[in-house]
Amino acid sequence: MTTPVNRLRPRRSCLAVPGSNPRFLEKAQGLPADQVFLDLEDACAPLAKPEARHTIVKFLNEGDWTGKTRVVRVNDWTTEWTYRDVVTVVEGAGQNLDCIMLPKVQTAQQVVALDLLLTQIEKTMGFEVGKIGIEAQIENAQGLNNVNEIATASQRVETIIFGPADFMASINMKSLVVGEQPPGYPADAYHYILMKILMAARANNLQAIDGPYLQIRNVDGYREVAQRAAALGFDGKWVLHPGQVEASNEIFSPSQEDYDHAELILDAYEYFTSEAGGKKGSAMIGDEMIDEASRKMALVISGKGRAAGMQRTSKFEIPEA
Repeated sequence: MTTPVNRLRPRRSCLAVPGSNPRFLEKAQGLPADQVFLDLEDACAPLAKPEARHTIVKFLNEGDWTGKTRVVRVNDWTTEWTYRDVVTVVEGAGQNLDCIMLPKVQTAQQVVALDLLLTQIEKTMGFEVGKIGIEAQIENAQGLNNVNEIATASQRVETIIFGPADFMASINMKSLVVGEQPPGYPADAYHYILMKILMAARANNLQAIDGPYLQIRNVDGYREVAQRAAALGFDGKWVLHPGQVEASNEIFSPSQEDYDHAELILDAYEYFTSEAGGKKGSAMIGDEMIDEASRKMALVISGKGRAAGMQRTSKFEIPEA
């Protein structure tokens, strides 16, 4: 019997690392990012891609990625590199790989094609079939229009990722600063995009990840953009520089106060709905009424806190009769 794959692994911070740069690949292993993706796409020049595949295999097999989700971003299906990216990396390091990230996904069929290729490789190599997940990156209008079908295209899909740079170019957005608001628009120009991705993810029990912020030394700017995504309910965001990792981990984790409160609600609800607690459908904690809806909301916060390794600083006390 195979062990179920954890499709909801922590992804508060998703660190991009050029697959052609051994120094960066070495350094990334020591950074506290939840996920590291070794990039064969935009971070690799065309002439460097063939050698980068083998470099990535070496670092996946020999590196220490303890505690990190290990991902490789391959090139998109419109290029000549995709199939060789997947075959070389998965055959060479499939047992030390958690997911393949597919960029510029436009249709569900592109996800199905990757799923089929992964299955062929897993069977050929004797790997567990279905263990390697897929992360789908939405980077243009067609991909966004098809995001619901993309989310359901394969049971391997774990995350839907917003790719802002290519998306901004694809819709002719009037801005050159990736992730920032375009001048002249008084509201949030990304709200519809982010919400559509989030709805597709949540409807299918997937994670939603925000893309990069390219002004890598502007940590305040990164925080502002990350807080927007976190407020909506996104699970994490890309980081391009070590200085962004700590900010992302903090922003996409609950506060200690909220985490403690969520755990308190869960304990209290379990008690009050039990025989000993009076089999109540709702109850009071101080001045706050809790019920089943409260429990569901608390589960979200507690789940994020537990995934982040947070520890409680308070506990539920059974009220005296």
